[in-house]
Amino acid sequence: MRRTATLLVSVVAASFVIFAFLAVLPGNAAEVALGTNATPAAVARLSREFGTDRPLLVQYADWAQGLLHGDFGTSYVTHEAIGPRIADRFAVTAWLVAGGMLVALLLALPAGVLAAAWHRTGRGALLSGLSQVGIAVPAFLAGILLVYAFAVRAGALPAGGYTPLAEDPQDWARHLVLPWLSLGLVQGAVLTRYVRSALLSVQRQDFMRTARAKGVRRWAALCRHGLPNAAIPVVTVLGLQLSNLLVGAIVAERVFVIPGLGDLLLRGVQDRDLLLVQGVVVVLVVAVLVLNLVTDLLYRVLDPRLRSR
Repeated sequence: MRRTATLLVSVVAASFVIFAFLAVLPGNAAEVALGTNATPAAVARLSREFGTDRPLLVQYADWAQGLLHGDFGTSYVTHEAIGPRIADRFAVTAWLVAGGMLVALLLALPAGVLAAAWHRTGRGALLSGLSQVGIAVPAFLAGILLVYAFAVRAGALPAGGYTPLAEDPQDWARHLVLPWLSLGLVQGAVLTRYVRSALLSVQRQDFMRTARAKGVRRWAALCRHGLPNAAIPVVTVLGLQLSNLLVGAIVAERVFVIPGLGDLLLRGVQDRDLLLVQGVVVVLVVAVLVLNLVTDLLYRVLDPRLRSR
């Protein structure tokens, strides 16, 4: 409950900071909506309609109250409700992030275990070197290379675009394979290093030596005793990587022309639709805070000693 209370306070503070930063930006939403040739009378009339002529604290209170009820307001540019647009785009980004993290886990867990088991061998050095190369490659460059290899040269997968899951699940998956790989390969390389380091640290512990002395084979000891005790630092990095993936997905959405939350945010910035930008940023911040809360709670699930304290 303390963690949940901290989350709520953090959300309120973050919403106020986001609103304050965007409110002090130069320009007027009414001027942007009407164009450069708008008359002062028309700008004043539209400002009253938007409510931007009121004191900032009053504007924040109305906006925050709307957020509590799921009402993100109406776009200054398109005059459409912002909440449904954010919900649709967030679903796309969530699938992109979840698939990328799944690829990262499927790559990092076996690679990290093997790199730790083959420590100080040629095979272990090769795995470590490949993970270092993966860390050095940006996600957008990995996406471009994957597009060239699998879409341009092989013609096996589409280079971009998006099909909703409800329309055609198979085509939906085909369009997301390359984005998932571009995000997952890079994040998997980072996670491999942490899994390897955590397991190497655990292997030096007394309980691992005891298990080996009792006759437990090395691989069985690693999987049965090593992985559970190495999970705490790995989960910490995993939570940070999920937060990074939310931001990295913005780049992947641009590379693969995916209509996700990042694409909506960039369009709002280009159109100076500040209310839309506020809503998207708040959703991203809340998602990161919730991920941090879940990570914190997972510590107590994985380590009974924390629960006893």
